[in-house]
Amino acid sequence: MTSSNLLYFILLSPLFFLIVAMLSRYQVGLRPRLVIKAANLATIFGIIAAVFGSVLMLNYGSLQTTDADKFLQVANIRLDAVSLIMFGMIALLSFVIIRYSKNYLDGDKRQGVFLGRLSATIASVQLLVLAGNLAMLFVAWVFTSICLSSLLTFYADRPVALIAAKKKFIMARLADASLLVACILLFMEFDTINLEAIFVGIGELTPAFLTNGNLGLVATFLVMAAMLKSAQFPTHAWLIEVMETPTPVSAMLHAGLLNAGPFLIIRMAYVMEATHAASSLLILVGGFTAIFGSVVFMTQSSVKTALSYSSIAHMGFSLMVCGMGAYGAAMLHLVAHSFYKSHAFLSSGSVIDALKSSKGFKLNPKKNILSVILSIVLASGIYAGFAYIKDIDLVNEIPLLAIGLVILLGMTRIFSLAFNGSNLLSFTSKAALFGLLVVTSFFVLESAMAVLLTDAVPELAALATSQYVMIGGLTTAFAIIVFIQVCDPFISSRPAFKVLSIHLKNGLYINALFDRMIGAFYVRPESIDYNEAINSKITYPELTKATQEEATLNH
Repeated sequence: MTSSNLLYFILLSPLFFLIVAMLSRYQVGLRPRLVIKAANLATIFGIIAAVFGSVLMLNYGSLQTTDADKFLQVANIRLDAVSLIMFGMIALLSFVIIRYSKNYLDGDKRQGVFLGRLSATIASVQLLVLAGNLAMLFVAWVFTSICLSSLLTFYADRPVALIAAKKKFIMARLADASLLVACILLFMEFDTINLEAIFVGIGELTPAFLTNGNLGLVATFLVMAAMLKSAQFPTHAWLIEVMETPTPVSAMLHAGLLNAGPFLIIRMAYVMEATHAASSLLILVGGFTAIFGSVVFMTQSSVKTALSYSSIAHMGFSLMVCGMGAYGAAMLHLVAHSFYKSHAFLSSGSVIDALKSSKGFKLNPKKNILSVILSIVLASGIYAGFAYIKDIDLVNEIPLLAIGLVILLGMTRIFSLAFNGSNLLSFTSKAALFGLLVVTSFFVLESAMAVLLTDAVPELAALATSQYVMIGGLTTAFAIIVFIQVCDPFISSRPAFKVLSIHLKNGLYINALFDRMIGAFYVRPESIDYNEAINSKITYPELTKATQEEATLNH
């Protein structure tokens, strides 16, 4: 057996999850033991398959099950650093989420159905990251959306969940159409759907062909597919309303399925490098979405809604980093965000207990403008000092410098609190050490990730002048927002700030506009429970005076 054929062993993992999905159709009712045991075994085998793939990579390097001459093979697997990292991450997340679901839905009559749908979703995501040709990539991409829709409507009696699923359906079909066009154009350009053959073909093209060919159009459609899939502004509205689904679905969605957008861009990195226009679009849309999501996140009172805006911001940041060509940093952020967000959702129910155990402790920073200035100076000083010691190339590594600076600026809030502490020297020294640890961790882990992805993505290349201007503008915008956040004690009581907070809390009403577009505000008269309307004192325009009186008498 050749080394490439050994890859078929990894395909057993999604196959086992599909078997769980089929078993769930035949074992219903409370505590479906067979489905639960099968799902647990599937997660364990997923981890085994990830370890097996790592051994293959260490021994043989990147592998693919078919050569470039064959037009189509259903099980065409590509195993490289990108697919292996994503597959391993999915294996670990599915292991945790499946076990969480066992207790979360214990006693639910449809627990087996839920585990089956969740297993089918995991299988589709695994096939997506392992895809070695355009056909398998597209089919798996579509199936992730179909499986997610079945999870979003698990409780079909919840109107908000149905509205969210409808919005997601529209965005998903647009994303599918964009990816389909990109795949067709790639096939027409290279006369093959094999990813390895396409990437090699791009490397052999002349600069003139890259400029005048269809690759720029392909890259644009790939960017559109990624933005629609990962809830980028203004297509993010559906993500805010998926909180009606069970918590494991939220964890899988935010930690796994949303990553499909950045994954697609990283997988097609060689296509993206062929044009500056699509990369510029990623920088602009991703950067604005990151800023928008971060600002709105700070105004939310609901834990899960805040986490949704956090995911929107993180996906925007990942796509912005991809647009800069720093694929190692993008992959690092993708993995870190996935584990963080899965933990955040699975533990969201414990927030109230955590607040109770804290006995109402709240840190109230003093209104001291000097602490704001010192915190920014400290953050900038730590970053500049580290960049000098590490001898970072200020010309060729501007994207990395900008990314690291944005991350460190987020810590100025901690620095400002340290300067307001009672023990100034102790708190400030600890905050400085913490900041240094964050910067060191970022550059060390980013360098390690870049080494792992050496053969899977292109090296960090020089950007266009316009892109450097965009990066500078976005970095400045992040700095301004951080400054406003740190200055919150000084301005939060002002009327203008309160008015702006209300608009931001509502997401600038983008979701309301989407609701109007799909008719979510319309309530059919026959769908109204009039007795419930009277009990809850809800007034509907369709509820006439006579009907109200009749419902009141019946009540």
